[in-house]
Amino acid sequence: MAVHHHPHRRMGFHLSFTGRTGTRAASASATTASTATAGAHALAGLRLLLGFVFLWAFLDKTFGFGYATPSGKGWIDGGSPTKGFLSSVAAGPMESTFHDWAGQGWADWLFMLGLLGIGVALAAGIGLRLAAAAGTVMMALMWMAEWPPAKHLSDGTASMSTNPFADYHLVYAVALIALAAAGAGATWGLGRVWARLPFVSRNRWLR
Repeated sequence: MAVHHHPHRRMGFHLSFTGRTGTRAASASATTASTATAGAHALAGLRLLLGFVFLWAFLDKTFGFGYATPSGKGWIDGGSPTKGFLSSVAAGPMESTFHDWAGQGWADWLFMLGLLGIGVALAAGIGLRLAAAAGTVMMALMWMAEWPPAKHLSDGTASMSTNPFADYHLVYAVALIALAAAGAGATWGLGRVWARLPFVSRNRWLR
C-alpha cells in the first residue's frame, strides 16, 4: 500500500509547487509590466516638459513676452533672435565666427525654425529621431558659444562657469537622444500613428 500511496504524495507536492511557481511568475510579470508602464509615463513626461522648453523659447523670442526677450524686442517687432546671444560670446575657439553669425537672417531663421520644429515634434511625439539630431546640433553649437571649459573670458574676467564640461545644453542633448532611442512618442503622443504613415514607414529616420 505504501508503494501505491507514495507516487500520489509526490504528485500532490509537485502540483502545489507548480502552483506557487505560477503565482510567482504571474506576480513577476505584473511587476515588470507595471515598471515598464511607469517608465513609459516618466519618459513621456520628460518629452512633454522638454518640448515646452523649446516651444516657449520660440514663442518668447517671437513675441517678446518679457522673459528672455523684452517686450517690443520680439522677432515680429524686427528684433533678431540670435544677435544678442551670439554677439555676446566672449570665449571659445568659435568666438569670432559666432560674432559674424549674430543677427544674420539665415541664422535667425534656422534657429527659430529649429526651436519650433523640435518643440512641436516633442510635444506631439513624432519625428523624434530627426528632432534628436537637430536638437543635438543646436545644443552643441550653444555649448560652444558659452564654452564651459573657459575659466576666464577673452577680456580676462571670470567666466563664472561651474563645470568644465557638463552643462544644461549637454543634458538636453542626451535627453533628446534617449527619448528618440526609447520611442517615447508612443505614450501620450502620436508616435504610433505617425510610425504607421506610409512615408514614415518607408523612411525609418523620420520616426
